[in-house]
Amino acid sequence: MLRAYLYLLFFVPFTLSCSITAIAGTLFDATGAFAHKCSRFWSRWGLSLAGIKIEVEGLENVPGDGPLIFMGNHQGNFDILALSLAIPRRFSWIAKKELFAIPLFGEAMRRAGYIPLDRSDGRRALKSMNAAAERIRSGSSVVVFPEGTRTKDGNLLPFKRGGFLLAAKAGVPILPFTINGSMKINPRNRIELYPGTLRISFARPVATATGQDKDQAQLMEQVRLAIAAGLE
Repeated sequence: MLRAYLYLLFFVPFTLSCSITAIAGTLFDATGAFAHKCSRFWSRWGLSLAGIKIEVEGLENVPGDGPLIFMGNHQGNFDILALSLAIPRRFSWIAKKELFAIPLFGEAMRRAGYIPLDRSDGRRALKSMNAAAERIRSGSSVVVFPEGTRTKDGNLLPFKRGGFLLAAKAGVPILPFTINGSMKINPRNRIELYPGTLRISFARPVATATGQDKDQAQLMEQVRLAIAAGLE
């Protein structure tokens, strides 16, 4: 626990510093590319000082161009930092709207091109989904955790339909990924922090389905099997 508290003493001000740098950088680069570089810098040092190494497999399955929806399991708090380095191309996060209200951090997310999702009611959620689909069709790749939250025991939780509806609206492939080791490094709802290796593997892209319920169910199962196949 001492290791975790010492890490937080560094990580919180470091996060604020990177957020300020990303915001300032957008004054000269409105594309969000500089902000994305700040995110990778933040992730690299955040992992390094926590004693976490990452191993990546299946990069040959990641197309070099064209928008994608990266979709995988969610084991721990360090998944986001690890994916920021593992994914070999620029992408955006789809995050709940509340995160964008965090001073400095939320503004840095917005300027990096991350996409807020308002889940307060059905109408706002649909509006957010349509805006996200339009952003993806225009060329942005995004990351989605279909479980919606972190697992407690390493097993896959039931998938929510939102990410698959988004894929159908955007008409882009889904690229499944599997994370291993994150839960042991920082267990859910606990302060402990253990050094270790976090492994990420990418499967082959999966073509999206139509909006029909039967096709959506088959797509969800196909992606679930691809993610589960990589679990250790």
